[in-house]
Amino acid sequence: MSTTLFISDLHLDPRRPAVTALFLDFLARLDAACAALYILGDLFEAWIGDDEDDPQVLEVLAGLRAATAGGLPVFVMHGNRDFLLGDGFTRKTGCHLLTEPALIDLGDERVLLLHGDTLCTDDHDYQQFRALVRDPAWQTQFLARSLAERRALAAQMRATSRQHTGEKQAEIMDVNPQAVAATLRAQGVRTLIHGHTHRPAIHTFNLDGQPARRIVLGDWYEQGSLLRCEGNACELQALPLSP
Repeated sequence: MSTTLFISDLHLDPRRPAVTALFLDFLARLDAACAALYILGDLFEAWIGDDEDDPQVLEVLAGLRAATAGGLPVFVMHGNRDFLLGDGFTRKTGCHLLTEPALIDLGDERVLLLHGDTLCTDDHDYQQFRALVRDPAWQTQFLARSLAERRALAAQMRATSRQHTGEKQAEIMDVNPQAVAATLRAQGVRTLIHGHTHRPAIHTFNLDGQPARRIVLGDWYEQGSLLRCEGNACELQALPLSP
């Protein structure tokens, strides 16, 4: 039976080269038994445009290109940090951009894929910010700036985000159970896979009298994290980060 892999929230950043090295090693070790790799958002700590020229970022793009050129289908979803990934990224890497929400067949089951931030409906400040930066006019204006200006603005936004995150209760930044249930009902599925919250777990619950599950992917800060699925039987696994 073929293997399908899911990862998210790597937050690759030139300031954290060990994580980039772990990801590139992970890509290089994937074999023919892997049917597909899904990256459900926040592959990068920040993506300021497809003209990004940082050498370490270019190394990541080359690693993805090598994987896809070898026949591995790689699907990438926008996250809250890399929502500006575009056609230039796909041309350079051979990856396919997924439109959210995405439905796929996993074994004999239809499964819903999200980054996860749209489910955090109690975080009203974040939802307002998300609406702003996903607006095409805002994105056009941002991308018209120089690379240096975009880097500075991205650093400023990250600093502001860290400050606001530290001031909020953890529950506000987690998914809203009612939003999860409503999303599953709307899509007609019983399994959801997402990232964003950095709280890896497989949650099982009852939805309208039927079993359902929400699988949360982990981040790549202290270690790598992946979900390995054989058919629709899934297991969360850790990847050790070299010191």
